[in-house]
Amino acid sequence: MRNKKLNIIVPCFNEEEALPETIRILSNELNTLSESNLIDLELSKILFVDDGSNDRTWEILQKESRANNLVSAIKLTRNFGHQNALLAGILESDSDVFITIDADLQDDVLAMNRMLQDYHAGMEIVYGVRNDRSSDNFFKRNSASLFYKLLNLLGAKVVNNHGDFRLLSKSAKNSLSKYKESNVYLRGIIPLIGLPSSSVEYKRFKRNKGKTKYSFTKMISLSLSGITSFSLIPLRLISILGLIVSVSSVLMIFYIFYIALFTEKAIEGWASTLVSIYFLGGMQLL
Repeated sequence: MRNKKLNIIVPCFNEEEALPETIRILSNELNTLSESNLIDLELSKILFVDDGSNDRTWEILQKESRANNLVSAIKLTRNFGHQNALLAGILESDSDVFITIDADLQDDVLAMNRMLQDYHAGMEIVYGVRNDRSSDNFFKRNSASLFYKLLNLLGAKVVNNHGDFRLLSKSAKNSLSKYKESNVYLRGIIPLIGLPSSSVEYKRFKRNKGKTKYSFTKMISLSLSGITSFSLIPLRLISILGLIVSVSSVLMIFYIFYIALFTEKAIEGWASTLVSIYFLGGMQLL
């Protein structure tokens, strides 16, 4: 049996409505996991990371950390974003095993039991995979499916229908800490670690309290980070486009000479300007 000190990492941004229920459910789950002999309750914690909230989130976390010995919290100086808050919680924690989960608990906490079973069986990373997304609206469900397909098409190693509900061993955390990405996209970084991994499927629930903090613009920003940070194909496509434009410009020069020398259709003044613009533009792309 491997070490049993567990930290559950929960990023929070304006979650005052959801926090009381989230703390109750996660505290109960820690007790259940302890009864199953999967963790050591005296050593385990729920670490909340307040990502620069401007509501009562930090006030609630401070109160709960004093009253509940299973709860601890850290506060970031400003809103750094969900992925950075997750990474801060993981790197700040000193534990044998980590499970990350969002504060809305749309991910099934009961899947933690199976994650820890895989961990004790030797897995260093266990991905939570959604096998039922009927609780998501039509747009989110289909846009997520398209996004995963696009990332795989572009050669990025991502786990389909996996969000940020996952287990990491201490070895996985140490490997993760060596990545120095400025645009953090954990769903793309963690599969690159290469340690033994498995997946646990679960049904995704509806959010009970509060509103989602992932607006359409934030979803687009996260998607672009994933695409531009973990695939060379966009760069290669732009390079090919630059090469095509540059070569076409050179061919256009020969065509212009032909028009000027052998036909009466030449129009003075435009060729030198237009060809130089296209050629230099293509070289810049390349």
